[in-house]
Amino acid sequence: MIQRRHTTDRMSQSVTHKDVVYLSGQVGKPGDSVADQTLECLVRVENLLNEAGSSTKHMLQAVIWMADMKDFAEMNEVWDAWVPSGHAPARATGSAELATPELKVEIIVTAAVAE
Repeated sequence: MIQRRHTTDRMSQSVTHKDVVYLSGQVGKPGDSVADQTLECLVRVENLLNEAGSSTKHMLQAVIWMADMKDFAEMNEVWDAWVPSGHAPARATGSAELATPELKVEIIVTAAVAE
C-alpha cells in the first residue's frame, strides 16, 4: 500500500511504501540565513517523519543541496545539533542551483517507519 500526505497535482510532501517514508525536499524561508533555513528544513522533516509514524532516529538517508558550499560549516553546525546521537543517516551534500536565488538549503530524507 502507498500512502501520500500533503499531496498536490505536482507532488506529495511524504510518501510511505511498505515500511519506508520518502520525503520531498524541504526548504526554509527564502532570504533567511543558512542556519535559519537549515533549522526550518529540519523542523519540517521531523514533523513529516512523526506524522508518517517515523522519527529522526529512523532516518536511513539524507541528501542536502546547498546553493553555495561556502555555507557548508554553518549548515553542519545546525545539522550536528539536531541529529540524535548514534542515529546519523547515510548522507550526501552537494551544490545545486535551487528553485529560487533566496533559497540556500534543501534537505531530502528517507526513513524507516518506527518499529
